[in-house]
Amino acid sequence: MAGLTARANEDRPMLGIALMLFAYAVFSCIDTSAKWLVLAGIPAMQLSFMRYLGHFVLSLALIGRGGLNFRRFGTDQLFLVLLRALLLVASTVLNFIAVRYLPLTLTSTILFSAPILICALSGPLLGERVGIWRWSAIMVGFCGILVAIRPFDESFHWSVFLSLTGAFCFALYTLLTRKLAGIVASGTLQFYAGFVGTLVLAPLAFSVWQSPATGIEWTLMILLGVFGWFGHELLTRAHSFAAASTLTPFTYSFIIYLSLWSYAIFDHLPDRWTVAGAAIIVTAGLFIWFRERMLSRSRRAPRPAEAG
Repeated sequence: MAGLTARANEDRPMLGIALMLFAYAVFSCIDTSAKWLVLAGIPAMQLSFMRYLGHFVLSLALIGRGGLNFRRFGTDQLFLVLLRALLLVASTVLNFIAVRYLPLTLTSTILFSAPILICALSGPLLGERVGIWRWSAIMVGFCGILVAIRPFDESFHWSVFLSLTGAFCFALYTLLTRKLAGIVASGTLQFYAGFVGTLVLAPLAFSVWQSPATGIEWTLMILLGVFGWFGHELLTRAHSFAAASTLTPFTYSFIIYLSLWSYAIFDHLPDRWTVAGAAIIVTAGLFIWFRERMLSRSRRAPRPAEAG
């Protein structure tokens, strides 16, 4: 019966796509708020702590509905769950530092090299076979990264390395999420992400704490955690209404959202090199997605002897 319900839910792709677009709109508010606040003098470590504190409080409230039972937090995959949470925290901290120095359009472009990194790492880490077509797309994607960051240009900034490392951490986080999906409940993963982030970042945040100067800054700082939790909830619900293969192309809406925020708030438009690099990276990522979808369909197709 549960399987029938899941399949029925996945027959509503338009709702899933709408929720996916909404989720990435919410995620774009995190990066935009973080850039606003770091430019106002709020330390990135403090903002990262607030991002996970709000996430933790909301996750704890939901998982504890009907009474707290600590057995609900238990999992046989605790090491991987904690490692996954640490990778997400590292990605957030590195991104929040980078947005102080780099345009949102560039950090989002670098972040979306993660699908290319995921494909490259899925072979050695998950034992998945990556053929010549996907390796070719991976190489093209890396060329797109070089075009976007322009390592030999005088405008190159060292914080690009932070953004690249953050994308690498996010790729590893995604691979672990893929490995743990169906084994560990999504609510448990949400809880540990907030818990680990809060625990690890609290001492670092309070050592550099700067109180916001205005009500808007206080509001944005508090909303960081709400945006994070809400975005992940929307993402989870989107996948309950449509298959991942349907939703994946719409993740690139994140670049569009951040370009709009960057222009509206910081009066910054991406230069031609960032646009060109983003176009190459997105094209490579979509090719990898298309290739994986085709391979998945061919694996599911019945053999001639099984037909009929």
